Amino acid sequence: MNRNRIVLITGGNKGLGYESARRLLEMGYKVYIGSRNEERGKNAVEKLGAELLLMDVTIEYSVKAAAQAMMDKEGRIDILINNAGILGVYKKVGDITEADMEKVFDTNVFGVVRVTNAFLPLLRKSDNPVIVNVSSGLGSFGMVTDDTTDESKINSLTYCSSKAAVSMLTLQYAKGLPDIKVNCADPGATATDLNGGKGKQTVHEGTDAIVKLATIDKDGPTGTFVNRFGDMPW
Repeated sequence: MNRNRIVLITGGNKGLGYESARRLLEMGYKVYIGSRNEERGKNAVEKLGAELLLMDVTIEYSVKAAAQAMMDKEGRIDILINNAGILGVYKKVGDITEADMEKVFDTNVFGVVRVTNAFLPLLRKSDNPVIVNVSSGLGSFGMVTDDTTDESKINSLTYCSSKAAVSMLTLQYAKGLPDIKVNCADPGATATDLNGGKGKQTVHEGTDAIVKLATIDKDGPTGTFVNRFGDMPW
């Protein structure tokens, strides 16, 4: 059955997106990697045995062209994983500019909206459409206000606020799209290129929640926020 399920992962040429693709391919899913860089995208799909979909989530015409290409080739997708994201600059909060915020939100937040909107018609062709948004414990009010957590020690105005927005997007999409299962995953502190290879978890462990949410059946949840251990506080 999995071989009939089509997955699109944005930012899938490295890190969490790449590992999610590898695991889902291993489980028998057909996986498309969304990549804005053609060379890196081709290298990734050749190693994985996946398919490539060129797309820059910050450019609307690029996203729309990718959606049309997918419609022409497959006619639908079953699972959308909004994984593309950037850290942005790390400065004292008083030094963060509007431009700094705009750059991060353009990828991490507006990118989710662009891609979700463009691929909704394809998702609605599925008999079990699923969206997974990759958020973060750094966007969790419950985690960053708990002095016992690692998340409470990080003061990143750009990244943390963008991931809080992703979590709220998830809730609002889940409420407004009752025909689609929409959830968000916290990978946790994972050793990927995004954070300089530092993290308490392996990339495999960091994708546990993503893969779990991507593979839910028709009776699966919607409007939830989980990590590899279970429910996360909003």
